[in-house]
Formats: sequence, structure tokens, C-alpha cells
Amino acid sequence: MLVKTKLYISLFLLTIVLIIGIVGFSIISNETFVDSLYMTVITMSTVGFGTLHELNQTEKLFTIVLIILSIGVYGYSVTSLTEYFTNDNFFQLLKYKKMQQKIQKLENHTVVCGYGRNGRQAVVKLKKFNMPCVVIEKDKAILEELDLNKIMYVEGDGTDDKTLQEAGIKNAKSLITALPSDADNLFVVLSARQINKTFTIISRASAESSFKKLLIAGANNIIMPDKIGGEHMASLVVTPDLVEFVDKLKINDESSTNLVEISINDLPSEFLNKTILDLDIRKQTGCNVIGFKTPENEYIINPEANIKLIPNSHLILLGRPKQIQTLRQIFL
Repeated sequence: MLVKTKLYISLFLLTIVLIIGIVGFSIISNETFVDSLYMTVITMSTVGFGTLHELNQTEKLFTIVLIILSIGVYGYSVTSLTEYFTNDNFFQLLKYKKMQQKIQKLENHTVVCGYGRNGRQAVVKLKKFNMPCVVIEKDKAILEELDLNKIMYVEGDGTDDKTLQEAGIKNAKSLITALPSDADNLFVVLSARQINKTFTIISRASAESSFKKLLIAGANNIIMPDKIGGEHMASLVVTPDLVEFVDKLKINDESSTNLVEISINDLPSEFLNKTILDLDIRKQTGCNVIGFKTPENEYIINPEANIKLIPNSHLILLGRPKQIQTLRQIFL
């Protein structure tokens, strides 16, 4: 910041010297504005061009003072420019602007507000699935960590509309807001929903009272980490074997997933409006259809084989990694 200030001071001093020269030659030599500007520029630049007329004693003294001032300002300016271009901040700024240009070209990415414990876990999961994401963070130490890990980011406050737009929220597929304050998360959800009416918003919440407010504000899903953690611990007591089995199904990355969700819109067109039975997924891939999501976001567990595959619906399938891979090769 100090280096940039010096650069601004240099430009200011150069402008002051230019004004002094123009005004001085206009008064002393009674020259026109253009002639005074010409005399000032050739004096400051010391290019050696001839003067407009023979200088008198006063004009010579003024020219000497102007040359001395110019040399001093030039020296300061050169030092400031050298510091600016050799400073790490300059290259960091260039790198940040290049990253900004890349972010503005992104589509169907995920914006993550806050890189705390929950935000970091979300980014790790997204990266495992090779899904592009942009983090909004204002902590300088965390920004250095993001830069080191080659994670795209926007420096700023997620509650600011300008920061959200810099993160390419208009073209984003989803938003995860994991700020520590429920009030801040609520503000982010409100602002984001106004900018992008259709994408998915997932918000963190700490208090039960924030749940309904976040839904009204426009969040599609609200996650309460403390509640989930407590329920999971209790489940290990009540149904330990079931919890262990479910943990085995945990999605770690694309190569080890046991659960997959596919959109009916992504299937070959000949399967649209056919039934689950017509897909014959079990015979062709070994995967089992364990869930069906309607366009109205209603879930059907263990759906019947005669359910129609209508547009904007989804299938949830269970299978081993190799079976999931076969599924992708055949149907996607």
C-alpha cells in the first residue's frame, strides 16, 4: 500500500512541476498557453530543443529552478516506479486480476462464502469431484493459504453484492454460505437469491430460530453442523451397525463413490418418459435404483419399476465403484 502511495505522490509532483512551469513562463515571458507548455516540457525533459526566443536573466533563472525541480521529481518517480514493479504486491495484483478474469468465465461452479471449518470441508469435497469452486474470504492469512493451494478466491465480504458478483454468482450452479454468524448467512442468502433466482443455495446455521428465516430468504437447504454431529453420535449408540454400513457408502471422490445421482435430462433422449424398468440398470450395470426425486423435489425411497422417467427428475443409484463407472459409460 505504501509503494502505491509513493507512485501517486510522484504523479502529483510531476503535475505540480508542470503547472509551475506553464504559469511561470506565461507570467515571466508573456507566452501563450501552448508556448508555455512547450517550454515547460522541453525544460522538464531536457531534450535540448531550441527556445522560442533569447532568454533574459529572469527567464534563465526560472528555467534553472525548473530543471532542478524536475530532476528531483524524476529521481523520486524513478525510485517509486522501481519499488512498485519489483514489489511482490505488484505481481500478486497481476496474478489476482488474471484469476478474476478466469472466474468471470466460469459457469456452473460453486461459490463458497467463508473458509472456516465447514467451508474448508466443502471445498475439499468439491475438489475431489473436480467441481470448480470460488471461495469468498477476507482474512489475509486464509487468502495466502488459498493461493498456496491454488484455490480460486475473491477477497472481500460475502455480504457485499459486489463481492458476490465478482465471484461470478450469476453463472454459478450453487452457493454454500458457511459463515460463523447466522445473521451474515441470512444476508448472503437474501443478496444471492436476488442476483440468481434459479441456482441452489445451501446455508450453515447454528440456531434453530434461523432455520425458517433462511428458508424464507431463499435457501434450498440448511445444515446445522452441531445438530448433525449430535445425532450421528447418538446413532452410534442406538444403531451402530447401520451407521457403520452407511459410513461405508460415504462418497469420497469420483473413483470410490458407492452412491450416484443422475438427472433424467442427462440420459439419452429415447429413455425420456419410459419407466425405470425400461432402463434395465440392474442387468446392464449391476447398480440398484434406491431413490427417485420428482421435479417437485419429492423423494421416493425404493421406487417402483413402473415409475416414469419424466424430465427434471433424478435417480439415486447404489453400486460399487466399477458398477458406477459402467453406468456412466453406458448411460451418461
